Amino acid sequence: MGAGHGRCHHRPRPSTWSGRKRGQDRQAIGRSRGGLTTKIHAMVDALGYPLRFELTPGQDHDSVTGYRLLHELDFCPGEVLADRAYDTNVILELLQSRAITPVIPSKRNRRVKRPLDSETYKERHLIECFFNKVKNYRRLATRYEKTANMFMAFLTLLSIRLWLK
Repeated sequence: MGAGHGRCHHRPRPSTWSGRKRGQDRQAIGRSRGGLTTKIHAMVDALGYPLRFELTPGQDHDSVTGYRLLHELDFCPGEVLADRAYDTNVILELLQSRAITPVIPSKRNRRVKRPLDSETYKERHLIECFFNKVKNYRRLATRYEKTANMFMAFLTLLSIRLWLK
């Protein structure tokens, strides 16, 4: 191949196109073992009504978004109930600094296990009930919406409906 042939490159490098369409990285669609997924991170009150929620790609860890949601709280609840994914030192220190009691089971790999109030932890079923109500709407369960804004808008509309019932 001579220097004048079109297929010979002086400085070969990957193309600048990353293989996806523009703006797709902001649509809260991520890859996990199940394929393309979106996570809904939600906070509910003591009656199970939604207070806040946020969308993230499926591969993002729960504790990162959980910390952000807890950090942006404008009120101080007495207790925060969460599952093992939120058992990080950063989240526990944040809750301790705000005088909030964490009701979070210790991760299996934590050397010093914290005590858990199992009776209070049973109230965590309220968040599971919220997600059960949300998944009754096939449009949300299968994410018909292409953009994250439309998905969030329908989730907000559904949350308003739950508050009005």
